[in-house]
Amino acid sequence: MKISFLLALKHIRSNHKSGFVKTASILSVFGLSIGIAALLVTLFILNGFERVISEKITEVDGHIRIKHFLSEPFSPFDYDLEDKLSIDSKNISIGSFTQNPALLRKGQIAEGVIVEGVHPNNLIFATKLIVEGSSNLSVKGVIIGKGLADMYSIGLNDKITLFDLSSLHLNSKRFMQFTVEGIFHSGMTEYDKSSVFMNISNSKKLFNLDEKISGYVLRLKNLNDLNSIFKSINSKISYPLMALTWKEKNRALYKWLNVQRWPILFIFSLITLVGIINIFSSLSMIIIDKTKQIGILSAIGMPSSKIKDIFLVKGLIIGSLGAVFGSLIAVFLASLQNNFKIIGIPEDIYFMNFIPIDINYSQILIISIITLVVSCFISYWPAMQSMKIKPSQALKYE
Repeated sequence: MKISFLLALKHIRSNHKSGFVKTASILSVFGLSIGIAALLVTLFILNGFERVISEKITEVDGHIRIKHFLSEPFSPFDYDLEDKLSIDSKNISIGSFTQNPALLRKGQIAEGVIVEGVHPNNLIFATKLIVEGSSNLSVKGVIIGKGLADMYSIGLNDKITLFDLSSLHLNSKRFMQFTVEGIFHSGMTEYDKSSVFMNISNSKKLFNLDEKISGYVLRLKNLNDLNSIFKSINSKISYPLMALTWKEKNRALYKWLNVQRWPILFIFSLITLVGIINIFSSLSMIIIDKTKQIGILSAIGMPSSKIKDIFLVKGLIIGSLGAVFGSLIAVFLASLQNNFKIIGIPEDIYFMNFIPIDINYSQILIISIITLVVSCFISYWPAMQSMKIKPSQALKYE
């Protein structure tokens, strides 16, 4: 194998005559590198999109929510939830919440919003999202989305009035006045234009809930615990209560991501396949160009299997170089985009203002291994053809 490797390497580096062998090899490496780089960058972009979307949703919605099957308020004491949800507090935070529709009024402006009441200690999740003000709310303080604030010119310390929509048809309407003490920006238009956060005690007063809540929100520090915790919760609660992960709650969005993933990967895999086929055509042409040299090697006693190995090794070298250079190009482009955010996208559509790219080295390894295996496989037929060349015919070749 050593002599086969040396001869294969010499052919690739050869500057003999027109340099056909070297040029064909370089073009094969280049084509394969571009295909692999395109495939890897596509995978990295899909990884980035899913990660950023998941992070944005879980920052606002949490990882798991426990609620009534019909989204009705309920008393946790009726289901002994306090005892059932006694989970390791080091790895998970649990807090009750209320969630109700309301009418926001500021002067002549009126807009429907979703009011979520949470415990002050559980508002720490909003710290990352706050762009103005603070998440440390006073008794009558609220946090609103930046989209809502911009749409109706609501600023910090402005007074707003919230009406319980279910009481608007009653003679005694329920409403309370609050001060805007924080403005958050999640990048998700749906949340930024309709969400209002407040102390859960105020939301219970506003919506006349007494001791009832809408459910519990769980935020995990380690996502590896998600499945075990989710199964544990499901085993402890029963109808009419249900537990939902953020992916189940946004099932349509993640289904759309998965539907988009496979056609995109298929298209860019075809580009890589074209690069691999170039190896086949390149080796076939090299065999034709080197027919005389093959005949000489056979004439001096080199076994046909060794001659075959030359072209198998040559295909392996081209595949290896293509995988290495393609991976380096993909990592370079990903780092460039992540550091300088060269390619921007509309945030109101994609939940982010630039294309995020997550480098996954296990994907690089898998794609590289597949490339090497396919390169060896695709090189086999040309290599077998080299064994059929007879010295007497080869030496007559012009």
